[in-house]
Amino acid sequence: MTVAWFFVLPISVMLSVARSRLALPAQLFFLGFHSIGLLLGTVYGSKTPDLYENNAHNKLGWTVTWIVVAQCIIGLAKLAISLKKRQDVNAEEQSTFLPISTEALAQHHQATYSPNEYRYSRDSGHFTASDASRSQSISSTQDHENEEQQKFLEYQNTHAEYMEKQNNTTTQRVASCIAAMMSLRAIRVLNVLYNAIDCVSMPLGFAAIVSGAVVYGGVFRGDNVFNGLAHTIKGGIFFWYGLLTLGRWMGCFGEMGWAWNVRPPVGVVSRRKAAMPSAEFVESLVIFLYGASNVFLEHLAAWGHAWSAEDLEHVSITIMFLGGGLCGLIIESTRIRDLLNTSILIPLSAESNKQLSNEPKTYSFSMNPLPGLIILLLGLMMSSHHQASMVSTMIHKQWGTLLVGFALARAVTYILQYVAPPSSYLPSRPPSEIISSFCLISGGLIFMASNKDTVAAMEHHDLHAMFPFTVTMGFTSLLMAWAIVVLAVKGWAVRSRQAPQMAGFSTSDA
Repeated sequence: MTVAWFFVLPISVMLSVARSRLALPAQLFFLGFHSIGLLLGTVYGSKTPDLYENNAHNKLGWTVTWIVVAQCIIGLAKLAISLKKRQDVNAEEQSTFLPISTEALAQHHQATYSPNEYRYSRDSGHFTASDASRSQSISSTQDHENEEQQKFLEYQNTHAEYMEKQNNTTTQRVASCIAAMMSLRAIRVLNVLYNAIDCVSMPLGFAAIVSGAVVYGGVFRGDNVFNGLAHTIKGGIFFWYGLLTLGRWMGCFGEMGWAWNVRPPVGVVSRRKAAMPSAEFVESLVIFLYGASNVFLEHLAAWGHAWSAEDLEHVSITIMFLGGGLCGLIIESTRIRDLLNTSILIPLSAESNKQLSNEPKTYSFSMNPLPGLIILLLGLMMSSHHQASMVSTMIHKQWGTLLVGFALARAVTYILQYVAPPSSYLPSRPPSEIISSFCLISGGLIFMASNKDTVAAMEHHDLHAMFPFTVTMGFTSLLMAWAIVVLAVKGWAVRSRQAPQMAGFSTSDA
């Protein structure tokens, strides 16, 4: 399962996103590894008692399995449709070389080279040439035309036999049957489902792996499920936030201006991508939604009991997220920023003031410190948050310090961008963002491990707080290296698919 979901699945998803011809073989390869793991897990489950009854991992695992199987089936259907289209195109191209029938061609030759109408160009019609010479010329011409017609008939028969063999192969027959059952609307629906599975397969795999670890460890039982879910979900958000930050550094979402680059205009990218909000707007929106939703969830574990000081602390943190996210959204509004410039507008009629009234270069990209500030404050709070044991306090201080490190690295990024604003559509790749992504990924993983049950298990086995910290640091380093390799594979797949067009473009430029 680990090989399938950690190594094979990311490669297959990137090949699918790149529309590579290797996508379907990679998906089948992943499905094979997944089937082996599923078989071994089923055999193991049948031989051991159910120590975690009615767990979510079992249901989620089978759901993810059927989703992956459905994507492979859709991929096979898309392959059949493409083969049928290719077959139709080949038949149409071949038919252009055979525009008329053989009988019509024979009649054309007979009418064109009839002996009764054949003359030399200098013959006046009074039979000035000798009959023997004329008869010999006509005979040689007819023999040549008959030979050409015979070759044409042989070619047509050979081509017909070849096309018949091609149409009678099992693959072509299956492709024709599948394509005949698919309407244009059905094909569009399949494409939407296929792309949707590409988007959710890795997050679903992450959820399946985490739930499997929970079941394997036997944690999150009874009322502790609320504490476990809170740490797992919140830590998972920071984990994926770190992967998103790493993706932005590598150049993902550069067409929307998220890769620390200049946002391409409508002529370069589509209108939908050019109208997408900034990355800071999305970050502020997530922070705002988190604060708005968790205000009513912080007291869920002690529902029906009196509010404690710890509950009020957690609610205050969610209110900070609510207000900070809302402030970040307001800052990202171009309309509000334009209204704030009303008091200092300079009349453009004066020639000397035109240059001074131009927008600064920093207006071309977003520098919103609110998301980083909110995470900085959260890290400081969690670093000094009182816990029931020393081990739990140290673990909370670890991921709180890592969140502070992210905020400081993001501040360095904004300083670099302010001093030297982006001037290209290509990603600028500020080095501080690698540190930001590392702190978020590792901090999110340690956040997930700081729940009560995991800390209790560590204390039971005499494990100190440095154990999860060192393991997480090593795993994060390997994960970031693997993520860079996976994105490089996607770039290779895109260039391989576009190699003929790029080669033609280079040749014409030369």
